[in-house]
Amino acid sequence: MIITSLSNSKSIAKSLARKLKCKYSGTTISSFPDGDLYLKFNTNLKKKKLVIVQSFQPHSDMSLFDIVFAAETAKSLGAKKVILVAPYLAYMRQDKRFNSGECISSRVMAKMLNNSIDKLITIDPHIHRYKSLKDIFTISAKKLTANPLIAEYIQKKFKNEVIIGPDWESYQWAESIAKHVHVQATVLKKTRFSSRHVEVKMIKPVPIKGKNVIIVDDIISTGHTVAEAAKKARKMGAKSVSAIGVHGLFVENGMEKLKKAGVNKIITTNCIEHKTNKIDVTPLLFNELKREKK
Repeated sequence: MIITSLSNSKSIAKSLARKLKCKYSGTTISSFPDGDLYLKFNTNLKKKKLVIVQSFQPHSDMSLFDIVFAAETAKSLGAKKVILVAPYLAYMRQDKRFNSGECISSRVMAKMLNNSIDKLITIDPHIHRYKSLKDIFTISAKKLTANPLIAEYIQKKFKNEVIIGPDWESYQWAESIAKHVHVQATVLKKTRFSSRHVEVKMIKPVPIKGKNVIIVDDIISTGHTVAEAAKKARKMGAKSVSAIGVHGLFVENGMEKLKKAGVNKIITTNCIEHKTNKIDVTPLLFNELKREKK
């Protein structure tokens, strides 16, 4: 088995190679003067399993393009199996045609991967209207969850806590983590007036005053939803407010928004490399790839 990385996720790729005791070989990626992609593998792939470790952030469009070019090249060089480890899988949120003429980007992305790789391993993909990854992937697709790792982190770092899911979509993460930690969880109902104007209210009331509130979400993108939840918690007398995201994108000054809303600590997994990374998902991926190495 050979592990490589493309434009993203080099740290996780190298860590996995060390833990699995297999070869890491970086891939050369650059561009021609006109902007066309140049890609080159630096090791012999013939009859080898190749693991491409690539999160779809930053630059989700180029990340997908890199993966498709790399996978197709590996197969033409004789690789017997190409496995994509995508700690963060982009394009999953557009899972229906909300307005006439829209692209259902999750299906287009899945079609591209179905045609180029043999197996996908990802962490907490944003599955909302799909029942599972099988709804769009014809290849083997494994969904892992960072919930136990987040729960372990909370148990070590927090006391007297309450866990909040800032909307119904995130409640599955909040509830699961709360059960691991044996604390109360609640959810906020989100009313979205526009992509940047969101209001929230608590559906399942729990005591907040004097508590250390932890807002848990799968993706922290612009930070609007988490910020509104933080403001609500502050108004209800929370002692402190922390935000934990599996995937931290922090676009449109998301970090600043959270701080202004009264969030004391911002914590993410390293699915996407960022200065807020405190929770390492490598053990999850190691356990899954160990089976592939046999």
